[in-house]
Amino acid sequence: MTRSIIFRLGTLALLAAGLSACNAASRLANIGSEPKLSAIEDPTEKRSYQPVSLPMPRPEPVIKQANSLWRPGSRQFFKDQRAARIGDILTVNVKIADKAKVNNTTTRTRDNSENAGIPNFLGYEGTKIPKWFPGIDPSNAVGLSSQSGSTGVGKVARDETIDLKVAAVVTQVLPNGNLVIHGSQEVRVNFEVRQLQITGVVRPEDITATNAISHTQIAEARIAYGGRGQLTDVQQPRYGQQIFDVIFPF
Repeated sequence: MTRSIIFRLGTLALLAAGLSACNAASRLANIGSEPKLSAIEDPTEKRSYQPVSLPMPRPEPVIKQANSLWRPGSRQFFKDQRAARIGDILTVNVKIADKAKVNNTTTRTRDNSENAGIPNFLGYEGTKIPKWFPGIDPSNAVGLSSQSGSTGVGKVARDETIDLKVAAVVTQVLPNGNLVIHGSQEVRVNFEVRQLQITGVVRPEDITATNAISHTQIAEARIAYGGRGQLTDVQQPRYGQQIFDVIFPF
């Protein structure tokens, strides 16, 4: 093992030990106290935030008509209280009840065999070829055979049910009038925090009169539901086991 390989392995070990030590120190500092809730922040100010860019139709010129209460291109005649501008809030109903069951079995077997000979080769098959290549039978010069087989079995069984509601904020209005929303909700019970996050694009027409929308009507929806705290920590493998699972090749 060269010095460069030893140096790289040592560097990786030091980095892993440093990360584990920092995380362990943070967890030790919070022993006996409840997990802290995240501060309320403007999602557009986060470093990971990226404005949504989607294909837009060509803008239609506004034609003013005298003595008319209706403006061409308007989506509504009377003003309502549904979310329509940046900063407005609407309710998102998340109701997921997915069930999936897939069974796949694949079996494949193949046998190949090829034989080739040179019974007549310019008269050399009886004299020259045995002399040039001792031990070779010209009538059975080439013989190839191969055999392969594979068997695959796959099974997936999934049953998920989520029924939640979360308030989302309009963070962007696209040129065609669609709304980009972002919602986050955290609930702490004892020493466990449950977090729900949702982002996506909605049409103003899909928002109901009660200023609510279903998650099935959100385009490019990203829904995350999870938690952190003592119970979540117990359900996770230890750091050493996680590192071992990543670097162990067998």
